[in-house]
Amino acid sequence: MMALFNKTALECSKLITERYSTSFTLGIKTLDRKFHLPIYAIYGFVRYADEIVDTFHEYDKKTLLDRFKHDAYQAIEEGISLNPILHSFQLVVQQYKIEPELIDAFLKSMEMDLHYQDYNSAGYDDYIYGSAEVVGLMCLRVFCEGNIQEFDRLREPARKLGAAFQKVNFLRDMKSDFIERGRTYFPGVDFNNFCLEEKQSIESDIQRDFDEAYVGIMNLPRGARMGVYLAYMYYQTLFNKIKRLPASRIQNERVRVPNPQKLALLAQTYLKYRLNVL
Repeated sequence: MMALFNKTALECSKLITERYSTSFTLGIKTLDRKFHLPIYAIYGFVRYADEIVDTFHEYDKKTLLDRFKHDAYQAIEEGISLNPILHSFQLVVQQYKIEPELIDAFLKSMEMDLHYQDYNSAGYDDYIYGSAEVVGLMCLRVFCEGNIQEFDRLREPARKLGAAFQKVNFLRDMKSDFIERGRTYFPGVDFNNFCLEEKQSIESDIQRDFDEAYVGIMNLPRGARMGVYLAYMYYQTLFNKIKRLPASRIQNERVRVPNPQKLALLAQTYLKYRLNVL
């Protein structure tokens, strides 16, 4: 019956992913089937932690996050949890040997969201590493399936891809982060006086991350390449839309990629994959 318990927990993480992100769900579905449930489990874990610090304003967020952190470590230590999201995550941690320091760094960044409202350069780098780069490394552990040499070779591009995604999110969500949560992630940037020069400087940094990440994507195991490339193309499309807008629009609206355009990206990616261009 343990197999049924495990499968049910993993399917709960799948449900969380489908409800919270159509983009990542599309990306995961284009991975080799053997990667689906492990990546859903990672997404479910990070989504719930992020939800605590970003959404539960009427509750004691610190208490909730402390409990979530304690329960996560206990699940990993004991190899079981009655919380299906934590149980599915610990299964993946055990199977793919995800390092404790990656989990520590992620949870540290979530704690930073409880206290920090403005970031200096060092804090910004620490936050991006913990909130995004380590998530890319967790996924890379799954994709490499124990191949240490392959993981080491792709480590830096995986970090760059996570960083690019997070920085695009920061630009997209500048308004809600500042107005709803009082946060400004970009060092030295005043939301109320956000200007074109600052926007272009941030965009140049993001493009460098994308460029370095692309090389790694093309060298991923084939079963992982199409799904990661699709996520890359989605974020590159979102980023290109943001680049075309003036700074004032970023201050006043949240840029989106419409669902029909997402499906078009899926079709284009699948065609490239079938033609062995990917």
